[in-house]
Amino acid sequence: MAFKLPDLPYAHDALASAGMSKETLEYHHDIHHKAYVDNLNKAIDGTEWADKSLEEIVTGNFKDGAVAQNGIFNNASQHWNHSQFWEMMSGEANAMPGEVEKALNDAFGSVAKFKEEFSAAGGGQFGSGWAWLVKDKDGSLKVTKTENGVNPLCYGQTALLGCDVWEHSYYIDFRNKRPAYLTNFLDKLVNWENVASRM
Repeated sequence: MAFKLPDLPYAHDALASAGMSKETLEYHHDIHHKAYVDNLNKAIDGTEWADKSLEEIVTGNFKDGAVAQNGIFNNASQHWNHSQFWEMMSGEANAMPGEVEKALNDAFGSVAKFKEEFSAAGGGQFGSGWAWLVKDKDGSLKVTKTENGVNPLCYGQTALLGCDVWEHSYYIDFRNKRPAYLTNFLDKLVNWENVASRM
């Protein structure tokens, strides 16, 4: 079963007014994400993973907190991460649904405190990685960060929101200002309806 690059759920220039340029999406989706898909298909061809789902490949190659097969895991997890990431953003401003606001207030004290923790996680991730809002196995909401392509699937968590903090996700638009990119992501790019659907 060959994996395919998913289409963006909006035009390449749909996020430009919210701070993510057409050029960024052309590089990030059309080149970087496509490379993960292509490399994954090559890596699993003729292996036990060839007929497995993406989720099975990710979790099956992450055991006891460590990556079992780097090439397969890295490309599978990054394909999964990016497929979620595109859906977690919107080309249209959308208000935070009441149930999301309540859940964030209950878990973090306020929406502002959640944003502060999320930005700190993303800004504090040394090198490449991701910042996440997750629902843990006990149902509680937490902010986490992961290195490289590691994602919440690896820990049995549900990803509610994720932000790519690899440099290729923000360098064209924000240069080395990762904190500004994270603030912009939370304030202008998040598809809060998508977050609600994941809850």
